[in-house]
Amino acid sequence: MKNKRPIKVAFPHMGNVYIAWASALKKLGVEPFIPPYSSKKTLELGTKYSPDSICLPYKLILGNFMQALEKDVDYVAMISSPGICRLGEYGQSIRNILKDLGYESKYIELQLYDGFKGMYKFLTELSGIKNPIILIKAINIAVRKIFVLDRIENLFSYYRAREITFGTAEKNYNRALALILDAENIKELKKSEKEAVSLIKSTPIDKNREVVNVDITGEIFLVQDPFSNQNIEKELGKMGVQTRRSLTVSSFLKDAIIPKCFKKGETHLERAFRMAKPYLMRDIGGDALESVSDVAYANERGVDGIIHISPFTCMPEIMSQNIFPSMREDCEIPILTLIMDEQSGRAGYITRLEAFVDLMKRKKFYKNKLKNPKTVA
Repeated sequence: MKNKRPIKVAFPHMGNVYIAWASALKKLGVEPFIPPYSSKKTLELGTKYSPDSICLPYKLILGNFMQALEKDVDYVAMISSPGICRLGEYGQSIRNILKDLGYESKYIELQLYDGFKGMYKFLTELSGIKNPIILIKAINIAVRKIFVLDRIENLFSYYRAREITFGTAEKNYNRALALILDAENIKELKKSEKEAVSLIKSTPIDKNREVVNVDITGEIFLVQDPFSNQNIEKELGKMGVQTRRSLTVSSFLKDAIIPKCFKKGETHLERAFRMAKPYLMRDIGGDALESVSDVAYANERGVDGIIHISPFTCMPEIMSQNIFPSMREDCEIPILTLIMDEQSGRAGYITRLEAFVDLMKRKKFYKNKLKNPKTVA
């Protein structure tokens, strides 16, 4: 009897989430197919076949799938969710487009807010495995890798803003990512994280450099994906800015996947409901509630500024942007809003970032001068 080849599954890029996905699938004997990193070609493909006025993440996801399907994958896997955001409609729409284009691979969805049971069901349907021990191990390694990735991302941001030779921290970070990707079990993952931290910390830095701290919030795909946001964190790093993503995949997992008994402290969504008041009283879809609360949270912590990134035509984020002016009566933190689509020009984008960084630096200088008039020149 001939050995059957493993099922090959593709999933769209969203930052480094592919590292966790790949690990879970390998545990189940499924071959993960990682599409080429999103590029102009990806965007051109997605834009060509997408509905009018659809958002940037949709176009990139469709482009990712089309590139993957050229490599004869068996499944394309997509996330979905109920509610007001159009994400809940992506699945059927993308499935119809792929079918019309003649692609024959199977399509499978993970319902985000079905929690641990939803993840379990998704992996069972995909792999055919029903052994709970194997499935729980696959979910466990994926979830743990997400938390590790977010931790080393924050460390990387600290060193990138202070590095002496630009690009050194990123080289070390990319090597660290390879270590995390290769870890096959929890023991190896713990060892890999220690090595990854050491690699990033080996970056020569100027500890006395004056940096500003910026939180980044908005629609989660754009916050996480460097191609979508035009490498905003890298560009800010060049300007001596340490960034922190307010919206992370690990914070999402705490809200949607991880059982209550394993959660410690207040989750991001719980904080969002608490801190968005009185500006926004309920969830209006997408990441709007979180975005509004993230501004208040950043202001409370004394962060130097916050950047809100959203896709063009994203209604929940348009609503949150319209709430920001009223928040300025209570929050003194500078806010920069950036709306992205395939037409976004790079030159004007960089100019806006530079102006915002200058604003934050001046504000920080005068704030320090008021606190310590003798120590600030």
